[in-house]
Amino acid sequence: MKMDDGMKIRLSNLEERLDSLVNEYTTKKQMSLIQMKKGIISREAFLREAKEYVETYYEISKSEEKKLLKAFEQYIFGYSRLSPLIDDKEISDIRIVGYDNVRVKRQGKRMDGGIAFRSEKEYRQFVDYVATKNQVNVSNMNAIQRFTDTESNPDFILRFTVSMPLVNTYSEPYLCIRKVPKNFPEMKELIARQMMDEETAKLLVKRFRQGSTLICGGNSSGKTTLLNALKETLPDDMAILVAQQADELTTKFHPDMMFLHSLPGSGESQVSYDLKNISIAGLTMDVDFFIIGEVKGAEALYLLNAAYTGQICAATIHAPSADRAPNKLVDYAMYDSRYSRDELMKMMDCFQTLVFMEHYKVKEIFSCRGWCEEKHELLYERIL
Repeated sequence: MKMDDGMKIRLSNLEERLDSLVNEYTTKKQMSLIQMKKGIISREAFLREAKEYVETYYEISKSEEKKLLKAFEQYIFGYSRLSPLIDDKEISDIRIVGYDNVRVKRQGKRMDGGIAFRSEKEYRQFVDYVATKNQVNVSNMNAIQRFTDTESNPDFILRFTVSMPLVNTYSEPYLCIRKVPKNFPEMKELIARQMMDEETAKLLVKRFRQGSTLICGGNSSGKTTLLNALKETLPDDMAILVAQQADELTTKFHPDMMFLHSLPGSGESQVSYDLKNISIAGLTMDVDFFIIGEVKGAEALYLLNAAYTGQICAATIHAPSADRAPNKLVDYAMYDSRYSRDELMKMMDCFQTLVFMEHYKVKEIFSCRGWCEEKHELLYERIL
C-alpha cells in the first residue's frame, strides 16, 4: 500500500513498528540504505531521514518514536537478533537452519544459539536486509551468495554464505556466518593457547621465511589462524601479496603487504575476478612472498608455478591428512594445466614445509626431500 501524507501507520507494539520500518527500508527505500553503505550519505543523514519518515507516517508518541528509532539504528548498524551472538568472542560460527533454529559453534562445540526469529516472514526480511546492507542481490539469478562485511563489527570480519529457497530442499533460506577476529592472535598468543610449543613456533617461523609452506587440515582446524600469525613474522623489507576469496587474512604491522580478494559475477553484472585472475595479475606486481588464503581451484597452478620458479609462497588447503594435501593441490592445478600429473607432483617439491592442523593444534610438520623417480612420489621427512 502506498502511503500519502496524512495516512499514518497504526501498529500496537515496538516489534511490529520495527518490522514495518525495516521492511520499508529494505524494499521501497532500499536506495537510501545502499547510499549510506557506500558513504554517499552519512550515518547521521540517514538517521535524520528515518526520523522524518517516522514522524510523517507513524502515529506514535514522542517516547515511542524515540524507542523505535533507537531499535531501528541498532538493527541497521548491527545484525538485529544475531548481534549478541556476533559480539560474543567465544562464538566462531553462526548457522541459521530455520527461523526458529539458530545454531552456533562456541569454543569448537556446536550448540543451540538461544535465539530465534518470530516467524519465517521476519527471518526472510532479515536475510533481505543482510543482502541489501552488503550490496548483494539474492534473487533467483543469484540464489547462492558469499560476501564479507569488514565494517559493522569492531572485533570481527563477518563472512556470509546464503542460499535461497530456489536451491534449498526446504522453503527457508540458509544463512551461515563465519567470524574472523580482526585482532587475530600472533605466534606468542598461539603458544599460550597451546596450538604449539615455543620450539615448534621457532621452527615454523624459520622455515616459513626460507621456503614455501603448505598448511592443510579440515574445517575450523586453525589453518587460517596459523597462516595469519606466520605472515606477521615476515621482515619489513619483503613485499608480500595476499590473494583470498574472503577478507580473512589482514595485517597489523607490515608496511608492504597488499591484499586482493575475488569478486563473483552476478545476474546484473558479469564482471568477475576469481582467485585464478587475481593470482595471474598478482605475480606481475613485483612481490617477494605470495600467499593464497585458501586454494580451491585453478589458482593452484599459478601458485605452483610461482613457487617452482623460486618465489617463496604459502597457502592453506583442505585435506584430511598431511600426505593427501600435495595430491589435492595438484588436483586443483590440473583444472587449468597441460602438465601431466607426474610433472605437477615433481613441481610440488618446491613446497619445502607441509603443516597438518587438527583441532586447532599443529599436529605434524614434514620437510620435503624431493621427488623419487623410482617410486613416482614425493619424499617427506617428518620433523614434528
